[in-house]
Amino acid sequence: MSITQQLQQATQQAVKAIYNIELPLTQIAINATKPEFEGDYTIVLFAFVKQLKQNPDAVGNALGTYLTTHHNNICVSYNLIKGFLNITIADSYWLNLIATAANNENYGKWNTANNKVMVEYSSPNTNKPLHLGHLRNNFVGWSTAEILKFAGNDVVKTCVVNDRGVHICKSMLAWQKFGNGATPSSTNTKGDKLVGDYYVRFENALKAESEPIIAAIESGNVSHVIASEQAKATQLFQKLQDATLTPDKQAEVKAAIKEIARNSTAIMQEVRQMLIDWEAGKTEVIELWKTMNQWVYDGFDVTYKTIGSDFDTTYYESNTYLLGKDLVEQGLAKGVFFTKEDGSVWIDLTADGLDEKLVRRKDGTSVYITQDIGLAELKQQQYGCNESIYVVGDEQNYHFKVLKLICQKLGLPSADGIYHLSYGMVELPSGKMKSREGTVVDADDLVAEMIAIAEAKTKELGKVDDFTTAELQALYHMIGLGALKFFLLRVDPKKKIIFNPEESIEMQGFTGPFIQYTHARIKSILRKAGDAVTTNIDNTLLPLEKALAVQLETFPTVIREAAQEHDPSKIAHFAFALAQTFNSFYAQHSISNAESDAKKALRLQLATLTATTLKNAMHMLGIQVPERM
Repeated sequence: MSITQQLQQATQQAVKAIYNIELPLTQIAINATKPEFEGDYTIVLFAFVKQLKQNPDAVGNALGTYLTTHHNNICVSYNLIKGFLNITIADSYWLNLIATAANNENYGKWNTANNKVMVEYSSPNTNKPLHLGHLRNNFVGWSTAEILKFAGNDVVKTCVVNDRGVHICKSMLAWQKFGNGATPSSTNTKGDKLVGDYYVRFENALKAESEPIIAAIESGNVSHVIASEQAKATQLFQKLQDATLTPDKQAEVKAAIKEIARNSTAIMQEVRQMLIDWEAGKTEVIELWKTMNQWVYDGFDVTYKTIGSDFDTTYYESNTYLLGKDLVEQGLAKGVFFTKEDGSVWIDLTADGLDEKLVRRKDGTSVYITQDIGLAELKQQQYGCNESIYVVGDEQNYHFKVLKLICQKLGLPSADGIYHLSYGMVELPSGKMKSREGTVVDADDLVAEMIAIAEAKTKELGKVDDFTTAELQALYHMIGLGALKFFLLRVDPKKKIIFNPEESIEMQGFTGPFIQYTHARIKSILRKAGDAVTTNIDNTLLPLEKALAVQLETFPTVIREAAQEHDPSKIAHFAFALAQTFNSFYAQHSISNAESDAKKALRLQLATLTATTLKNAMHMLGIQVPERM
């Protein structure tokens, strides 16, 4: 139990004893005392003094007296300032914490609870390699899962691979047209990159074919447009002639014309036919699909191993895209869904502040939301999780609102546990990345660049002469990948990130390498200091020793908060603040040359616990910390 929880319970007990009133713990706010006031923790009296019908000063003095009398093992003194009761915590409390936790390698970890959570992340397409955006997804997902584990949950990590559809057929068709039998081994190219190259090749060919059609439509000629779209193309051309059209509306019209033109190209017709052939099980199409997907999986495996992502279960869309059809029938029977005149099936969510949503096309085929409903039910049947977390970009916010609502209206057991961990996009200083144009930042290339920067900066410090070549390579990888992960995790997932590689790898400031360096520094101090020569521990705490102990005590609470809010940035901020506090402490207080053996023993415990805490915090971010650097 944290010190704040103990103070809450002690305050509740005091109110009961003095005023005979049962005060809910939720009404008792405990905050860290502001630096300008004496004390460690502050009890906010305004939340409950009206209920007690007493003057705030009278309540404060009564509570302060009770706490320092009946809980003097924790509360040694108090002061009262304008409705705030400031409590000073006994040094013995912090000393006992340090002594108890110093040799606990699992410090911060909560006991296992009966809560089962599924975290779904990564969810790549098999038409391109992982890129910078996927890295944030993987890091947020993996870290969230590890934090939940540390907070005492039973966690299942899952990945859904989008391995079918038009986008996959684009790479396949381009390989048929332009590949000349190329394979990863014959071209010495990583499989996912090879397939991704053909996706870009397809888009380039599609652009070349569509540009003349776009020009024709914009001049009023729709003869090259597929028959089903000619009327719409003519309407768009007419809109384009409207002199009152705003620039934004004009851009919308041109975007619609571009889409019609793309759909009217011969190469796009070939892709659609390939998808039809795949769904029909045409042998040569299925074999090509299996071959190229395996190239991609082999490539993904290398990347996942490099960045440290792993999954307990992987679902493939090719196996799940037909799920949910029976649920549509159940929904119709329950009156949750309704059928329109054309035979398509919908749900009306206007009363929930949304709109009508298609769940089955008029030709009887499923849409993405239907598949997701079916997969949610399958996951629940297989694992029975209390919560199912989807780590997906914020462009899908609406989709997941709809998914949860539909599952709730269908009465599925999985419904209330659905949680969309929405995260903002990662952009470069130069702007957004675009897969179609091949302007994304490849994950493998970025990791390699980060490792190279780490090597250069580490050599600048000139402290690695006694490392072997293998040790150096491991260190560069640890620092480079740690910098990348920390930079992408230190920000609240909901916020957008502008990624700057050079900034992320600085050895000072709010970076992963700063924390890694602090850990290595502590381990070096501990090696040089050796074991304490006395079993006596100093029983007083200097201000910076106490500040470090107070911060260390909050670690389990920070973990629980990060788990509840699904926010790894809370762990990143804690680790950085702890590293700063230790460095401030060590700048003023020697460990090896402490004032006494008892003080040295105390500081060795503090340093040991700090190193363990930093290691555990960084582990939850997927970051290793070196023993030396």
